[in-house]
Amino acid sequence: MTATLPRAVGVLGGGTMGAGIAHAFLVSGCLVHVVERDDEQCEAACARVLRAVRASVERGTTDESVEALSERLSVGTTDEAFAECGLVIEAVPEQFELKVHSLGRIARSAPGAVIASNTSSISIDDLAASLPDPERFLGLHFFNPVPASKLVEVVRGAATSDETLHAAQAWVAAIGKTAVTVADAPGFASSRLGVALGLEAIRMLEEGVASAEDIDRAMELGYRYPVGPLRLTDIVGLDVRLGIAEYLHVRLGARFEPPQLLRDKVAAGELGRKTGRGFFEWDAS
Repeated sequence: MTATLPRAVGVLGGGTMGAGIAHAFLVSGCLVHVVERDDEQCEAACARVLRAVRASVERGTTDESVEALSERLSVGTTDEAFAECGLVIEAVPEQFELKVHSLGRIARSAPGAVIASNTSSISIDDLAASLPDPERFLGLHFFNPVPASKLVEVVRGAATSDETLHAAQAWVAAIGKTAVTVADAPGFASSRLGVALGLEAIRMLEEGVASAEDIDRAMELGYRYPVGPLRLTDIVGLDVRLGIAEYLHVRLGARFEPPQLLRDKVAAGELGRKTGRGFFEWDAS
């Protein structure tokens, strides 16, 4: 195991992002403890992590077997597992009150650990306000899908210590990803720019400027984007994009006001890839 990594890492929340984060540290040599709310969610989280592990083994991106990797993974419902962790990452849905509650749980169960939030837009300073040791807290914004993404946005709050920041940057490098370090600001760098482009693409579709396919094709072929802004919104989730846009609208003003088309699709349950329909059709199986 790379020396800079903690022996054990905790992840609170085993959804798509939490499972991906767990996988990243697991294949890098750490013990990983994932905590979910009930047994059903634990089973689903474990299956997500092990799917990613099997894919890594099949691709040859890890020298370890599925069995060896799975032995370092624990998934349960109690926060006590975090007590031995040097790093615990909160990866619950993008809701301020839920994140504050979750971070409080982590702080109580892992008093010596560095605590990170995987938030994509919520202020690190606002989240840190209720923590007993905000100098040990920062943002680690991973990107979906975590196994394939090379980027982690490291977000430094006003109280984040140099020691915490430098440790986090080293850990990101140790799991084979690249850190970009940003100050705490609404939407940080990636979400602010990504959402701005996505919202404008939705407005263009709403106004009949071009089809979803042609809007995306223009960015893919003209600007070498690997994925167009509308297809990326489908991958991220229209509900997730709407939540971030609403937050940025409050913080940064009218330029982030969500288009009505986005609101309508979310209200209709057309959330993108995870539901089989968003701006494109997807295989939801």
